Amino acid sequence: MALIASLRSFAADRDAVKASPLLGRWDLTVNDGNHQYPSWVEIRLSGYRTLVGSYVGQFGSVRPISKIDFDTNSSAFRFVVPPQWERRTNDIIVEGKLESESLSGTVPNDDGKPVPFQGKRAPLLVRDHEPKWDHVIELFNGRDLTGWKPRNPNAKNGWQVRDGLLANVSPGNDLMTERQFTDFSLHAEFRYPKGANSGIYLRGRYEVQIEDDFGLEPESHLIGGVYGFLTPRVNSSKKPGEWQTLDVILLGRVVTIMLNGQPIIERQAIPGITGGALDSHEENPGPILIQGDHGQVEFRKVTLAPAD
Repeated sequence: MALIASLRSFAADRDAVKASPLLGRWDLTVNDGNHQYPSWVEIRLSGYRTLVGSYVGQFGSVRPISKIDFDTNSSAFRFVVPPQWERRTNDIIVEGKLESESLSGTVPNDDGKPVPFQGKRAPLLVRDHEPKWDHVIELFNGRDLTGWKPRNPNAKNGWQVRDGLLANVSPGNDLMTERQFTDFSLHAEFRYPKGANSGIYLRGRYEVQIEDDFGLEPESHLIGGVYGFLTPRVNSSKKPGEWQTLDVILLGRVVTIMLNGQPIIERQAIPGITGGALDSHEENPGPILIQGDHGQVEFRKVTLAPAD
């Protein structure tokens, strides 16, 4: 009888936690003085009553949350994650409160000062029909930077057009399209020198990694991966200095990626924004953004067909 009562208690705990409106994915916006940056958290149930999850901060990739404390009476929650690419060496403590369908709270910035954040439930972005592709847009005209702008207008823009190529001559600034897009099919032809590191952000929020990783085992942080989230099934990259092709179809949050003509990620859902995203407004269209703060890379062709 005691065992039966215990099992019933466990089931009640599990059902109570499963019904918690805290579960799910949340798009966060952090306000650090005059600067805003996006963040993201997913909260899941592990077993009967333990809340766990995943977290994306200002920098780096998604990191696991081993436990989330949640007070059902006050709707307050708290979790701790270790530093990743932050300069700080102590843990990051995130504290907040659930209020109806929104979150609010504080997270320490890179200097350790608590700064406020607001959160809203991430959209599902479900598409209920197959796309019809519109005309192909030449995002890069081969002559100049028409249609592109630097991410940081106050910093030096190291992107130039040389010999018909879009080249990141002096790394230090990202480059993004002036136009914004929702669902699309993207084609890019690129090459990089040994040790290079770049990436293409879809809608300015989901980074597909471009990096010198020839011969390595596939991994979500390496070439072709959706940074920290989705791992390619194979590494079909070429050696540095060779021209390569990247083809991406994004429908809602479902992505298909081909590298050098080989499917590497097929119809997988991107859970949330990746580190370095422009914003966390996943419901909105966004630009194509090329990462330019890490290493040199050249493009000879960038085209996009929007979904009608």
